[in-house]
Amino acid sequence: MIQIRKTPMDLIDDIYSLAYWMTGSEKASTDLVNCTYVNTEFDAPDTEVIKTFRECYIDTYGQHADLDIRETPGSTRGVLDALRSWAADIKLSVLLSELTGLKHGQIADIMGKPVETVRLWLFWGRKFMVNDHLLKASA
Repeated sequence: MIQIRKTPMDLIDDIYSLAYWMTGSEKASTDLVNCTYVNTEFDAPDTEVIKTFRECYIDTYGQHADLDIRETPGSTRGVLDALRSWAADIKLSVLLSELTGLKHGQIADIMGKPVETVRLWLFWGRKFMVNDHLLKASA
């Protein structure tokens, strides 16, 4: 089977879609795409382009996920940051799988996690996103 290697410019629509799904804003998506391409080498492989996108997202938003996690007395900031990071990585993993068609191993490479972790994230992330969509549709 011949595998066609995408150039960074071939991925621009995928990167924009990922950015829009992660932020929900056209301006923020455009800013993330610009940040990604400013920091990407011309001949970078597709996984490196997506890694750069993830780094730009983290630098810009600190992985603030769509979770409604608030500081409570006695809670530590580290736990909240870890939960936000975890939720954002799960969401990005699902989007990488569904929007760009990346395989589990490629996603694991981008996320810096074992393949089994990515598989678990995809399982639960898909369930969460479907249930979240159904809840919003019924409201």
